[in-house]
Amino acid sequence: MAGSAIKRKLESSGHTNLIYRSHAELDLTNQEEVTAFFEKERPEYVFLAAAKVGGILANSTYPAEFIYQNLMIEANVIHAAYKNGVKKLLFLGSSCIYPKLAPQPLKEEYLLTGELEETNEAYAIAKIAGIRLCKHYNQQYGTNFISVMPTNLYGPNDNFDLQTSHVMPALMRKFHEAKIKNEHQVIVWGTGKPRREFLHVDDMADACIYLMENWTYNDIEEFVNIGVGKDLTICELAKLMADIVGYKGTILFDTTKPDGTPQKRLDVSKLHGLGWDARISLRDGIVQTYEWYLENVQTK
Repeated sequence: MAGSAIKRKLESSGHTNLIYRSHAELDLTNQEEVTAFFEKERPEYVFLAAAKVGGILANSTYPAEFIYQNLMIEANVIHAAYKNGVKKLLFLGSSCIYPKLAPQPLKEEYLLTGELEETNEAYAIAKIAGIRLCKHYNQQYGTNFISVMPTNLYGPNDNFDLQTSHVMPALMRKFHEAKIKNEHQVIVWGTGKPRREFLHVDDMADACIYLMENWTYNDIEEFVNIGVGKDLTICELAKLMADIVGYKGTILFDTTKPDGTPQKRLDVSKLHGLGWDARISLRDGIVQTYEWYLENVQTK
């Protein structure tokens, strides 16, 4: 989702010399393949958006895969970028890097100041390692590798598999299928009380390209948050999703399921200081995403 959004934005901005590969064409966890790719293609600028991602269920079920695959992807690409003289690299992290009970909103300096949320600890540790890889390669080798921490993303090309998806696409699919099947209730995991912030993936892509074009590692320092600085409860999100999808039934919360981190609202004052602000409202973004879902992935 993130990579395809960056590609769309680059193409719409007139960039034509784009180099990319599918998972089938290039295994980023394989160091030999990554090394050969960089030596052949010699990219000047790299957006490292590739990652193994998923929601609470996937993170809790496959923690070894989440930490291993993400560590390998980051290490292979960042090292190959250094070895092949890449001018600039942008690494995409995740807001789950912050401590579970960090003060709100989450400031960049809160990194590594407390314990992580247990349900996504493996993924968070891998992403923290990616940030520190960029930091230490910059310090030792003089590279210009910058890191950004997007909040929860949604939009076209999201993962709508109920076993591995995040909350936004999961709710969209649940409410849509309940509507077409005339089901009287939809069950949502947890209490509905946790608060989450959401950023449309096209806004994320715009921010990444803006930072790549205008700011260096010395300007950004270790990393910068990318978000909207506003959040809502999962209960509020569920009601908004039901309204947009047109579902009229009852919403039930399964309190036997985990809530995850109580709140993850990013402080985006640093990003605003660098001259960028989000443009797509949450409601408009969900409407656009639901239209895309109906055209591309809805189950018949």
